[in-house]
Amino acid sequence: MDFNIQDKVKLKNPLSYLKTSENMPMLRPPDLVAIDEVGEIISLKSPNTVEIKFRRGSFLIDTDKIEKI
Repeated sequence: MDFNIQDKVKLKNPLSYLKTSENMPMLRPPDLVAIDEVGEIISLKSPNTVEIKFRRGSFLIDTDKIEKI
């Protein structure tokens, strides 16, 4: 994984849904995060998943769906 905490990232492509990073994760509509919105990695959950803080919440996203800024 080439991502670290506090890296600035954005989505590569639109997602079909977003998964919240709460204790009990929920699926949310993808329009909560714009394709050009910049988020910050706040934790590394697994080798392929990170928690990203965006303007409208924190979400669990696979590393293959994001890119560094």
